[in-house]
Amino acid sequence: MKTTHLRVIAVAALAFLFVSCSAPSEAITVKGSDTMVPLGQRWAEIYMKEHPQTTIQVTGGGSGTGIAALINGTTQICEASRPMKPEEKNSVKDQRKAEAVETPVALDALAVYLNKQNPIEHLTMQQVGQIFRGEITNWKDVGGPNGAIVLYGRENNSGTYVFFKEHVLANADFAERYQALPGTAAVINAVTKDPAGVGYGGIGYAKDVKTIAIAKDATSDPVAPKMENVLDNSYPLSRQLFWYTAGAPSGDIKNFVDWVLSPEGQRIVSEVGYYPLKPEAAATQN
Repeated sequence: MKTTHLRVIAVAALAFLFVSCSAPSEAITVKGSDTMVPLGQRWAEIYMKEHPQTTIQVTGGGSGTGIAALINGTTQICEASRPMKPEEKNSVKDQRKAEAVETPVALDALAVYLNKQNPIEHLTMQQVGQIFRGEITNWKDVGGPNGAIVLYGRENNSGTYVFFKEHVLANADFAERYQALPGTAAVINAVTKDPAGVGYGGIGYAKDVKTIAIAKDATSDPVAPKMENVLDNSYPLSRQLFWYTAGAPSGDIKNFVDWVLSPEGQRIVSEVGYYPLKPEAAATQN
């Protein structure tokens, strides 16, 4: 009887061990920047193939939406195309009882999109600002054809909107005729169909549109939104793309973050159309 009892315990222990080893880990949630959604989804797809016990859910909504989700605890990783503001970091600390930890994961050239029929090849930062503030309204005033300029861009919950407003408009308001669209794909679609259109967004979305060179000022040479110009920061609208967590990543989340910063993860950045971190910068994040 005693032997039978011991056998039952042994079988139960083995069953528990089998279930524990085979059970999938808790899903990792990633939410935020629409600019970064294609990149986040590609990272998740490849990582889950290599780590079948891990489930990763990636959704967009904008950097502001991702930051709000990090603050209220409904996402574990926030994707943001702009740095978090001090008050947002304070909210993470107050509500999550942990510091907001910033991890740069890729580089981007915030590009100015034109329709392929538009002959303009470059503008200055000042001209781009004047166009989107509504101070320049006709393409002929910047060397283009005679015709009204049609403005497309992102909504105000977008990190790309905030970055563009800060760095190009000097925090002034967009023109009243500015058309705010729900994602960068919608901006691309609008500019593709409108010869008079102009928009902006991440370089990874720049398909079927023209991206132009930007000069820092009237005395500087125009610089194209290419990788080498982002790496040396000569392109005026170079920026980092970020992941944020509440506290230092640990466990499955840390493993995923480390993989994203690895040569394999950074190679995927290039495949998606963005620019990888410098190797030394990626190494210091690990």
